[in-house]
This record gives sequence, C-alpha cells and structure tokens, in this order.
Amino acid sequence: MKTAVTVAKRIASAVPSLVGVVVVTFLLARALPGDPAAYYAGSSATPESIASIRAHLGLDRPLVWQFVDYVWKLAHGDLGISVSSGKPVLEDLAVRLPASIELTGMALLFALLIGLPLGVLAATKPGRLVDHLCRLVVTVGAAFPTFFVALMLVFVCYYKLGIAPEPLGRLSEIYYTMPPPVTGLLSIDTLLAGDIDAFRGAIAQLVLPSISLGLFALAPIARMTRAAMLTALSSDFCRTARAMGLSSGRIVFGYALRNALLPIVNILGMVFSFLLGANVLVEQVFAWPGVGAYAVNAVIASDYAAVQGFVLMMAILYVLLNLAVDLVATAIDPRVAYDG
Repeated sequence: MKTAVTVAKRIASAVPSLVGVVVVTFLLARALPGDPAAYYAGSSATPESIASIRAHLGLDRPLVWQFVDYVWKLAHGDLGISVSSGKPVLEDLAVRLPASIELTGMALLFALLIGLPLGVLAATKPGRLVDHLCRLVVTVGAAFPTFFVALMLVFVCYYKLGIAPEPLGRLSEIYYTMPPPVTGLLSIDTLLAGDIDAFRGAIAQLVLPSISLGLFALAPIARMTRAAMLTALSSDFCRTARAMGLSSGRIVFGYALRNALLPIVNILGMVFSFLLGANVLVEQVFAWPGVGAYAVNAVIASDYAAVQGFVLMMAILYVLLNLAVDLVATAIDPRVAYDG
C-alpha cells in the first residue's frame, strides 16, 4: 500500500514537468535552422512544391494551432512522421531505443564493476596507494571527453593492434545472422536464438563503445562510493562493531556498504539518465544505430517531429528512472518513504 502511494505521488509530481517538456520541446523544435519542407522536397524542388509540402505538414498554420494539433496527436500516441525516414517517429524510436539502452546498460555495468570496488577499497585504506589510484582514475575519467576516448580506442585497438572488430554498428550481417527481434537487445536475442557465435560478435561490438561511455560514468560512481563508505566507516555503529571484535570484512560489507548504498543508488539513477543523453557522440563514432544518432540526424535535417519525439521520450525515461531510484531507495531504507 505504501509503495503504491509512493508511486502515485511520484507520478503526480512528474506531470507538471512533462507538461513543461511538451511546451519547451515544441518551441525549441520550431527554432531549429532550416526548412523541413525544403529538405523533404529535395534540392530540385520548386517553390510551389515546397509550399505544398509545407501545407501538407501543417507548417503554414499559426504556431498556436500547430501546438494544439501536436498535443492532440500526442494524446493519441501519435508523435508524427519523420521527414528523414518517412516512418512514424514512434516506430523509429522503438527500433532504436533498445540499441541505446543496451549500450548504456553495458557502460554502466563496466563502470560499476570497476568504480564500486575501487571506491570501497579506497575508503578502507585512506591515504594509501589504492586511495591515490582511485583519485587518479576519477580525475582521468572526468577529464577526457567521451568522443576523444572513443576515437583513441578505435585508433589503438582497431587500427593499430587489430584486436577489436570494425566499428560499424551492433552486429555485422556479413559474418552473422541477425536473430529474431524479441527484446531488441542483441546480447539477449542472440542467446534466445541459440546463436553463440552471433552472441560473441554482439558482445565484441559492445566492448569499445561501452568502455568509452563507461569511463565517464566511472568517476562519479567511484567518488560517491568512497565518500559514502568513509562516512559509514567513521559512524558510531561501525566503531561499536570494531569494539565488539567483528571482522573487518563483516564491518565493511555487512554494515558500512549496506548503509552507503543509498547515496550510491541515487547517483546511479543520475548517471544512467545522463549516459542515455551523452551517448550521442559515442554512437556517431561507432556507427551505433541508437536514438542519439537518430537525434543528431533529426537536428541536421530540421526534422521537427523526430526532435520532439526524442526529447519527449528522454524526459519520460528520466521520470521513470527517478521513480525506479525512489522505489529502490525505499527498499534499501524504509525511512526514505517515511520522511517523504
């Protein structure tokens, strides 16, 4: 019951934000340079054909009526037709979103596997070599842009050493057979299809872009883990546990880490939502067919419907991620729901 009330309150508090996102995305999309009607008509189009296409797209109507029409279609699940692909925007996003989620999820997993143990070790041995290593990794991870790291990894691992596959998307159809789409995540769909070779190929294509994106996420995770663990280890209950003669492993993992999970989970939600938007440049470098590359092409083409659909989808995902973080935080510490 309490969980249902928490979910209802969180969704209700997100409604004004979503309304603001709808208004802002509509106005920002109209502020894009260029004329989508001229782009759709082609370079050899006449002024009459451009005007006809503009009328067909509804771009000749007053801005207020365009917004009313946009909201009406949005209420019926219609995000419009992309002038770039000629397909419904919702269909384009549904096809590309799993690729971005798979890349972002693998990048976050990479950052967690390194950042979490590194932050815990740094907190248990402050001022020692592992602590200095943690600070170095955090500094380096936050200093280099994701696209620079991506280009360097491609240059070194693919061009120079030849240990990485060619950065041309999620899975080469020349060497592998694409599995039937079940979840949209190739690392899972290939396993469901029983194609181990295709699974290895999909994972191999994920390695470099995941590292490129994950290095940036590693910094805040390691930093927050170290700070939260230092606070927990210096608390009264940990000092009492030491005085009672409990082992250091039980104190660190049974008491300190459990109490440090709340701020770590909060930062994970922020990092994941940020990575979904930050993977735009990484997708461009690795020709990854995700929503980030789709958004870049939409902006270049002044594709109003595609830009609006992308921003609206990202806003909804951000709200859902925050809701998931709230529920996980409540499960970790019930006092969070009580205090809220």
